[in-house]
Amino acid sequence: MGQHQHLNKTAESASSEKKKTRRCNGFKMFLAALSFSYIARALGGIIMKMSITQIERRFDISSSLAGLIDGSFEIGNLLVIVFVSYFGSKLHRPKLIGIGCFLMGTGSILMALPHFFMGYYRYSKEINIDSSENSTSTLSTCLINQIVSLNRTSPEIVGKGCVKESGSYMWMYVFMGNMLRGIGETPIVPLGLSYMDDFAKEGHSSLYLGILNAIAMIGPIIGFTLGSLFSKMYVDIGSVDLSTVRITPNDSRWVGAWWLNFLVSGLFSIISSIPFFFLPQTPNKPQKERKASLSLPVLETNDGKSQTANLTSRGKKITKNVTGFFRSFKSILTNPLYVVFVLLTLLQISSYIGGFTYVFKYVEQEYGQPSSKTNVLLDEFLKKMLQINGKFRGIVTLPIFASGMFLGGYIIKKFKLNPIGIAKFSFFTAVMSLFFYLLYFFILCENKSVAGLTMTYDGNNPVTSHRDVPLSYCNSDCNCDESQWEPVCGNNGITYISPCLAGCKSSSGNKKSIVFHNCSCLEVTGLQNRNYSAHLGECPRSDACLTKFYFFVAIQVLNLFFSALGGTSYFMLMVKIVQPELKSLALGFHSMVIRALGGILAPIYFGALIDTTCMKWSTNNCGTRGSCRIYNSTLFSKVYLGLSSVLRVSSLVLYIILIYAMKKKFQEKDANASENGSVMDEANLESLNNNKHFVPSAGADSETHY
Repeated sequence: MGQHQHLNKTAESASSEKKKTRRCNGFKMFLAALSFSYIARALGGIIMKMSITQIERRFDISSSLAGLIDGSFEIGNLLVIVFVSYFGSKLHRPKLIGIGCFLMGTGSILMALPHFFMGYYRYSKEINIDSSENSTSTLSTCLINQIVSLNRTSPEIVGKGCVKESGSYMWMYVFMGNMLRGIGETPIVPLGLSYMDDFAKEGHSSLYLGILNAIAMIGPIIGFTLGSLFSKMYVDIGSVDLSTVRITPNDSRWVGAWWLNFLVSGLFSIISSIPFFFLPQTPNKPQKERKASLSLPVLETNDGKSQTANLTSRGKKITKNVTGFFRSFKSILTNPLYVVFVLLTLLQISSYIGGFTYVFKYVEQEYGQPSSKTNVLLDEFLKKMLQINGKFRGIVTLPIFASGMFLGGYIIKKFKLNPIGIAKFSFFTAVMSLFFYLLYFFILCENKSVAGLTMTYDGNNPVTSHRDVPLSYCNSDCNCDESQWEPVCGNNGITYISPCLAGCKSSSGNKKSIVFHNCSCLEVTGLQNRNYSAHLGECPRSDACLTKFYFFVAIQVLNLFFSALGGTSYFMLMVKIVQPELKSLALGFHSMVIRALGGILAPIYFGALIDTTCMKWSTNNCGTRGSCRIYNSTLFSKVYLGLSSVLRVSSLVLYIILIYAMKKKFQEKDANASENGSVMDEANLESLNNNKHFVPSAGADSETHY
């Protein structure tokens, strides 16, 4: 008998061990799958930002429209965030996350599809990719006293070309694909974190969250590497003979293989979705037990009366919940501290979103560095400054950001900052970030020297406006097409819009090494060596400008650090200024406002203002405006940096108002608490005088202590 009991106990302990192992393994599998989904999410986001300029050029659209495409991700997110937040916890969370990752991957692949249906990219109106003829023959030179009809297109062909180029509306597929990405990304964070918090060991959730955020940084590392690699590849790689392509990544018309970014990102997201479909709804119970437990309530409610009672009680509960929701919503909207906080973070985060969306375009226009080189130059700079081994390059900026986030949280915890202290600390980090940001104004390069846009065609006098710059005697008889953009760099250091407008009479060489000779507009600039030649492409920036770019990167690292340092304080401050039971609603409403007014609108109005600084627009065969070929770099910098600075300064003003209001509120609370304490003390003294034998009960003692 005893032996039998011993065997039963052994079997029970073995089964309990198996259950614990199953639960542990299920949760670990979920964490591993969630880590991959975090990487996929971050990878897709960084690739979108890096590809925005390439998309703008490929579809021949303005920066404001490109900003709308970028903001479509937030539109998709907003469409389903309420439903996911409410219904997600009631359904199979791992499967919902898996479906989200699959949709995110499908959206990325949809964004790449237009490349396969649009035909070859034409970087010039006169280029014929399918032609095997020498590229030099399509570049018009100065033909004095001759009527040029070779490169003029007949009205019939223009009409046909116009119909053909209506394919430029295929940017709508990119818009819809990015929106689908936003829909798919929605369940990953809220459902993933709630699942983790429900089934993690007590006190381990914060550790797992830190691990997830650390692993997620692999996504941007992969994104920057892939973005830099693919942007150096020509968009139609594998479809055209690359030896016939005469532009380089330094050309403002260059479009890299942006579609490869989205294909890789999409496939990675789809692969990351697979494990979620094999995970249980809860790691604590096997599949059979869960099905049985789910079927029990159905068996118990067969009686008609009990069903009616349940429906009635549920109806009352729903009405109560809806009423409670609106009451809670009114409570946070009538909380002045919360409203001020939402406004200031909206301004600050809008500055970050708009700035990051166009930072690659800014570097390209201001410092003459193509986006494919930006990340490489950043790594080279950090290698020189920090003496880091080459194999660790590319993973420096993200740890700097992570260390700022960690240090911010550590300072708040170490010094046990109260809400006012957290607000002051956040204000300090915002001031320091703004200080370093304003330093960008002191390291701007001179405006580009472009004949016909920033100076006269003879290259001797600057112009106040790039519009309608008159032709010079050096090219007025050349019968040039002034809408053409085929920049050449004269050996006088000035860029000319085309060989024809430079007055060049002949050319030699082929493809990318074409040299134009006898350029009459170079003669009038006072060039002494009488070698009046020009080569294909814009003139490069000076060495002094490249040095300023390195300073820009150094300041950007410091700016990034202080921005990250105050990142933790945002969330801490938000939950401190609302009632504890309203935290979730406050966080959700804040997220909705930031996504709607920051994530969607910021790229659009940043792009619209940047468009106003364009000096030369491309024109398609229909004669309509396309993408910008060259910007007034000085005006571009002032608009880009100025708008961001205005948003940040405005947020600092609201910070001061918030801190003042918080001080006033907490002082009133302290005053009320002290008054209540003095009244209670007087009442206690009076009762003691009236009854000398009074012995305070446990309840009275606790109340007095309170």
